[in-house]
Amino acid sequence: MTSPFPLYTDPHLDLDQRIETNMKHCIQLLLTIVCAAHVLAADSKIIAHDATLQRLAGDFAFTEGPACDGAGNVFFTDQPNDRILKWSVDGKLSTFMQPCGRANGLSFDPEGYLWACADETNQLWRVNPAGKATVVVKDYQGKLLNGPNDVWIRPGGGLYFTDPYYKRPYWKRGPKEMGECVYFLAPDYKTLTRVIDDMKQPNGIIGTPDGKLLYVADIGAGKTYRYRIQPDGSLQEKTLFCELGSDGMTIDSESNIYLTGKGVSVFDPSGNKIEQIDVAEPWTANVCFGGKDRQMLFITASKSLYSMRMKVHGVDSQ
Repeated sequence: MTSPFPLYTDPHLDLDQRIETNMKHCIQLLLTIVCAAHVLAADSKIIAHDATLQRLAGDFAFTEGPACDGAGNVFFTDQPNDRILKWSVDGKLSTFMQPCGRANGLSFDPEGYLWACADETNQLWRVNPAGKATVVVKDYQGKLLNGPNDVWIRPGGGLYFTDPYYKRPYWKRGPKEMGECVYFLAPDYKTLTRVIDDMKQPNGIIGTPDGKLLYVADIGAGKTYRYRIQPDGSLQEKTLFCELGSDGMTIDSESNIYLTGKGVSVFDPSGNKIEQIDVAEPWTANVCFGGKDRQMLFITASKSLYSMRMKVHGVDSQ
């Protein structure tokens, strides 16, 4: 094997001197590499200078659905263990709700209620601050939903949620009854409309804080699309955003879009990849901004919860 470092073999030096010289040279090269890495981190448009990925908590079965409340606390699910957990702004972990309908994706509305994709019974729940749930959506035109997966609250009222089909071992239901779609629930919380029905497996979803654009990942096709939101909740101008699907999604103050799966992949508003955050877990499920200043990126990945300090911050859609 060829050495990655050029070795000094000056015949005028004895063996000990050669070894010492080569060690010094290798150390200098390693320091150069480390310094270069710091320069790259400093040059990042979105990651804070010298920030590193921090593992906050672990030993969960599978983490999902992070969402930030008005105070900056982050709620996330440990789906196989049927519980919603809370990571507070002062760094404390607690259980908010258990059982929780095998909740998956989560999102807070302007009133402080937590919307949960209750996967166990294929429903959409609205949970009050005390942890009491109300079933808001249980079917579509009399047919059982596949399994609400991710949800985004639209500014001004209403919400969108994805409904892919992932067969669960805990289900006590019959076969799949409908295609995999995206739905819009009107502000009255009664009128449910199918707005996307041409995806293989819709999953991650996020919108812009002005309520004009919606991003939906077709994880089954490995693509993410952008739509223009109409006043009535319908969608127009379907545009391919990037050639990458996603499990969960979020957006920052610069309108960059964060996709998950193999770590976190970040794309600018034009669909150009600008950052990759690697996570040492088999799967990175979801992501959100949190903390008092919304400049901490929280990542749910397999059995752990992670965070990373950012230059950009999250945005409220209310």
